[in-house]
Amino acid sequence: MIGEVIVVNDLMQTNYSYLLSEPIGENFHSDFMPDLTPKEMLTLGVFGGKYMTDCVNEFPADWYVNARLCKERRDPSLNYFGVNASQSLSVWRDKGWINYDDPRGWFQWYCRYFFGRRCLDDDRQIKRWRQMFRHVGQIRKNCEYGDLNCRPRQRQALLHWAYDSREI
Repeated sequence: MIGEVIVVNDLMQTNYSYLLSEPIGENFHSDFMPDLTPKEMLTLGVFGGKYMTDCVNEFPADWYVNARLCKERRDPSLNYFGVNASQSLSVWRDKGWINYDDPRGWFQWYCRYFFGRRCLDDDRQIKRWRQMFRHVGQIRKNCEYGDLNCRPRQRQALLHWAYDSREI
């Protein structure tokens, strides 16, 4: 896979391509240690099942075997914690969180990073990921260990950022 060029042709990107420069799931930046792989996130249930349903051909098919997806609409019941913990893509765009290369946002960047792409946006996205860790501290401070009913929106948001909030 290293050296392979991936060409993307989906609803949001036409003829976008990128180079796989690292083995899948390996050689991450030393400041980036996600708890979950994209496949695990999709299996657990993130983003109401709607996120990236139109680009499944870009990534390995096994990522989607047990994925909790809904092509029609966002359905929070598909999320692991059964709650909505997302803002709309238009809000992400308004806040300047979207990079041209990854029009679906952080999770798309993470999927491509995990898959082996490295790009100029890596440092910014890793910094954003690290900033989410403050929510881990809030759960530890306010919830009993293992109480998955405590702060479900915050726990779901952490899942969206590859933090395994089930272990807090």
